[in-house]
Amino acid sequence: MLSEIADWTTANGELIGLLTAMSLAMFVGTLVLIPILVARIPEDYFTDEHRHRARTRRLHPLLYWGGLVVKNLLGLVLVLGGIAMLVLPGQGILSILIGISLMNFPGKYILERRLVSLPKVMEGINWLRGKSGRPPLQAPQID
Repeated sequence: MLSEIADWTTANGELIGLLTAMSLAMFVGTLVLIPILVARIPEDYFTDEHRHRARTRRLHPLLYWGGLVVKNLLGLVLVLGGIAMLVLPGQGILSILIGISLMNFPGKYILERRLVSLPKVMEGINWLRGKSGRPPLQAPQID
């Protein structure tokens, strides 16, 4: 069994190197991007029951739909990479959550509001916002 694993590792050294590089890039990327993205969320973003209309809707339709496709593909890559990182080195769960936040699907805003309403999640988000000098998020009212 161990010799089979060693043979597979030797035969797939490039794949392992690529996965390791992707894992490291996603780890560093999450450390850099998450505070920036959290700081950019408007403080009242989660208080409305319905999602705000995207500001990018004002762009030319080709740019809007192209950006939407790229954003969803990036989200899918992060979800798949996060799943791989559950068994490889890296921030698997965090990458999955970031990927889901980038993707568009029915019920996503409700899921986001429920997650943000959890005290520990809100505390962590507001801690990051405080480090950026931004006011805390207003908590959503979940029925």
